Amino acid sequence: MALTFGLALSGCGTESMRQSDGGKKSGMDMQQAAERSDEMLDAVLKGIEPEVEWAHGPTTTRACGVTRRRTVMTIVSAERREMFLDRVETFWRDSDYRIKAVNNDEVFPAVYAVTKSGFGISVSIRGKGQAFFEADSPCVKESKVADSTSEPNGKAYKGVYPLPRPNVRSDFWSAGAS
Repeated sequence: MALTFGLALSGCGTESMRQSDGGKKSGMDMQQAAERSDEMLDAVLKGIEPEVEWAHGPTTTRACGVTRRRTVMTIVSAERREMFLDRVETFWRDSDYRIKAVNNDEVFPAVYAVTKSGFGISVSIRGKGQAFFEADSPCVKESKVADSTSEPNGKAYKGVYPLPRPNVRSDFWSAGAS
């Protein structure tokens, strides 16, 4: 079920998804899809107030699409996580994204959305409360994919994988965290 759900979010799961108004039908290639994913991720991160520090996660390609990632380096305390996710969900709703699912798990909550053009976007809280954003393109034409040109708003961590756990304190987002 998780695999099916992931494929549905990525836009590569079914023929009807591959024929969405994004992707192959529009002639978009992987590089263009990666750039659109960057725009979506940059927008949601800029929309979070107060600002959180982030770094690039790995970019991956698959047979018909591309995934871009952002990792939040700001410590989001357990007391602030629900508010963090609510702000992200509100931003996506205001951006006319359809919320596909909300996982209200106490330890590993997440929000999954999809755009009208078939891009899937998600935020999930994982180990040590670190927030991860992913944007998955619908199926697109194969092409080379360059690194993102978006500049992180903190340390770049070039060549570092995996990224460290969240290590930036915020008076607001880290309140109550030890």
